[in-house]
Amino acid sequence: MVKNVLYWTPRILGILAILFMMMFSLDCFEGDYSFNEKLTCLFMHNLPSLGCILLLIIAWKWELIGGLLFILISIAMAIFFKSFAGNPASLVVISPFLITGILFIVHHQLQKGRSAD
Repeated sequence: MVKNVLYWTPRILGILAILFMMMFSLDCFEGDYSFNEKLTCLFMHNLPSLGCILLLIIAWKWELIGGLLFILISIAMAIFFKSFAGNPASLVVISPFLITGILFIVHHQLQKGRSAD
């Protein structure tokens, strides 16, 4: 049971974090813009989310590499959002990616330990 929970938790958390990021692109549909402009805006806003989807696919297959990449992306987000300069609200966006990366690594280490036994 614990094995299943630890297997699925980082994957579901990663999906939810990506969906949360994608939610911010919905502002593209406000205003009097043409359909093509709205689609371009939606695509541009979702480029980071598409990168995170690719990262999740990598992590799904190779947990250690994916976990490390999730941690690196959370550090990059912290630098980009200037989290260390008094912007604590950015932690709401960053922390799910950091936790996801840690959980992928923990699950990988537990699986590695079980296979050695």
